[in-house]
Amino acid sequence: MRARKITQFVKKAATLSVLASGFVFSSLASADTVTIGYQGIMNPWKSVIAEKQLEKATGMDIEWRRFDSGAKVITAMASGDIDIATAGSSPIAAAVNRGLDIELVWVLENINNAEALVVRDGSGISAPQDLRGKTIGVPFVSTTHFHMLFAMEQFGLTEKDVKLINMQPNAINAAWERGDIDAAFIWDPALGRIKQSGHVLFSSGDLSRWGKATFDGVVINKSLGEEKPAFVAQMIKLIADADASYKEQKDGLTADAPLVQSIAKMTGGAATEVPGVLALYDFPSLTEQTSCTWLGCGAEGGASKALQFTSEFLKQQGKVRALAEDYSVFVNPSFAEAAAKL
Repeated sequence: MRARKITQFVKKAATLSVLASGFVFSSLASADTVTIGYQGIMNPWKSVIAEKQLEKATGMDIEWRRFDSGAKVITAMASGDIDIATAGSSPIAAAVNRGLDIELVWVLENINNAEALVVRDGSGISAPQDLRGKTIGVPFVSTTHFHMLFAMEQFGLTEKDVKLINMQPNAINAAWERGDIDAAFIWDPALGRIKQSGHVLFSSGDLSRWGKATFDGVVINKSLGEEKPAFVAQMIKLIADADASYKEQKDGLTADAPLVQSIAKMTGGAATEVPGVLALYDFPSLTEQTSCTWLGCGAEGGASKALQFTSEFLKQQGKVRALAEDYSVFVNPSFAEAAAKL
C-alpha cells in the first residue's frame, strides 16, 4: 500500500511539473486519438467543439461523439470507448460508486433553472400533489431523475403513486406530441419544445435551494490525466474562455452572434432560443471552480458534497449498492489550477 502511495505521489508531482513548465502542445500530436463524448445541451462549450478550437490548440486528433444522456456516455466510458465525457452529477455519482476510474475536472454548468418539470396544459396538474396517478417521462440515472425522486420525497409521493417512464430527450418529444405522457423532467432543447404546450411546475433551481444541487461536469479517465495532463488543462482553458466570452456578450447576445450560431449548430436547436436557454444556467469561472464552491477544499468542496448527497439518495433508491468513504477522491482541481496559469 505504501509503495502504491509513493507511486501515486510521484505521478502527481510529475503531472504538476509538466503543467507548470509551459508544455509545448505540438509534442502532444501523435497517432493517438482522444475520444470525447458530449450531449446536446446548450452551453458555450459547444463553440469550442464547433470551431475545432481544441484540435487547433493541441494538434491532437479528436473524435467527437454525441449522446442523448449522461447515463449513455458514462456507459461508453465504462466500456473504454470514451476518454472524456460531459455528464450530469447523477450519472457521475452512479459511475464512481460502481468503481469507474474517472475524476471530475470541471463543472460545466450549475444547472439551476435549465432543467424543469413541465406539465401538460389541460392535464389538471396545478400542484405537486396533483402528480399522483400521472405518467412522467424522465431519463433514468440523470440529474433530472435524481431531482424528480427528491421532489417526490418532499411532496410525500412514492414511485407507486406516479408512473415514471425511462425516456431519452427525443423520445420525450415524441411522447409529448402523441399525448402519451402528462409531464416530463428534462433539459433543452426538449424543455423549450414541451413548454410551448405546458408550464413549469418546479425547476432544478427550486430543488437545489432545498439543499440538493445538481450540475453538469467534465469527467476524464484517470489514465488520460496522467498521460496527457497538459491536454486536459488546455481543454479546460478553452471552456473557461468560452464561458467568459459568453458572460461578456450576455446582455446584448442575439441570434446572429457567432457564439449563438455555433451552439445552435452543435445542438440542433434554433438560434433564437439559445440566448434564453443560456440565461437559465450559471457557468462558474476558473476562480469559482478552484474555490470551495466547486472543485476545491477536498471533502468540504461543493462538488464533493453534491456527489456525496447524490450518492446517498441513489443508494436510498436502490440505484447503487454501496457508498464511498470520501467523494473528494473523485474530484481533481489540479487541471483547472493549471489552466488558470495558461
